[in-house]
Amino acid sequence: MSQLFSPITLRGITLNNRIVVSPMCQYLCHGDGVMHDWHLMHLGQFAMGAAGLVFTEATHVSAIGRITHRCAGLWNDEQEAAMKRVIDFCGEYGVAKMGIQLAHAGRKASTHTPNDGAQPLTEAENAWLTVGPSAVPYDPSWHVPQQLDRPGMDQVKQEFVDAAIRAARAGIDVAELHGGHGYLLNQFFSPLSNHRTDEYGGSLENRLKYPLEVFEAVRAAWPEDRPLGVRISAIDWVEGGSTVEDTIVYAKALQDLGCDYVDITTAGLDSRQAITVGRGYQVPMAHAVRQAIDMPVMAVGMINDPQQAEDIIASGQADFIMSARGMMYDPRWAWHAAHALGVETDYADQYRRARPSRWPEAFGLVKEPRTVSDQRA
Repeated sequence: MSQLFSPITLRGITLNNRIVVSPMCQYLCHGDGVMHDWHLMHLGQFAMGAAGLVFTEATHVSAIGRITHRCAGLWNDEQEAAMKRVIDFCGEYGVAKMGIQLAHAGRKASTHTPNDGAQPLTEAENAWLTVGPSAVPYDPSWHVPQQLDRPGMDQVKQEFVDAAIRAARAGIDVAELHGGHGYLLNQFFSPLSNHRTDEYGGSLENRLKYPLEVFEAVRAAWPEDRPLGVRISAIDWVEGGSTVEDTIVYAKALQDLGCDYVDITTAGLDSRQAITVGRGYQVPMAHAVRQAIDMPVMAVGMINDPQQAEDIIASGQADFIMSARGMMYDPRWAWHAAHALGVETDYADQYRRARPSRWPEAFGLVKEPRTVSDQRA
């Protein structure tokens, strides 16, 4: 009995397994953050591939909250309609539930795409004003953000709420707030980027106030029967940055507000970061948080072997495994993991005949040749 392929229910949504396709920024939207056929193909292939949950890319709640000119957005009707087309397609033909990651880049906005160097845009390249908890840039060579005042913080919070309402109308099953990778909510959390002297800066309790306010507002607007989680960068990989102990305090506070899961990642906040990577390198942080709270935890970070993933779930280190690059490399990873672990998993109707049990000779599952009446069966 595989734990990786066991079902789990979050509020009114039951996921058929513990495999999650992590959000992947594509930087390919048309116009002002509008999804198109690329996203239909990109997300559709993962929806077919039997993960329990597939996330859209980070979807930004405002124009100035985008990382790049070509990031996905959800602040107007055109964006909502385009997203609904993609989500409807995935729901009709795929086997996965669909999630969205709502984001605001804060001081890391207004940049080139990673393929083009990921450096800040110039005025000639239509750069825009960036904002943050403090007037502290990501790097000395980057834009200096404008410190958000109370009206600005209220506006951003409302933008998160409005985007969540649009996501619900578009048919999204699970929503997540992006509180990691150095984006706005992460910037409030970390002492490296939050230098405020008011009630939203200084102590950990104060630095958590705004991210918790945003979560509480979105939870109130998001349908009661649909899960809402948060991605957290547990550590900054820079001396003096956030710690796993800070993250546990954060996760407990979210749990008290009705959060349904936390997705534990690391880094992205400061250009001085020095990250030690390797297979499953972020799982220990997820495990530490999982031991301290009573809600599900998602683990991410070079988890690409079926037995490795099974062991993470079976040992209680996390409740879900997430994959991005691994899924790009093998969009059918969940099918292959199920075969490796000796279990059956979901296949889209038109692809059911690809199950190993339907053509066992190809997989060495039978010793003697069979006689069949129709090779198309």
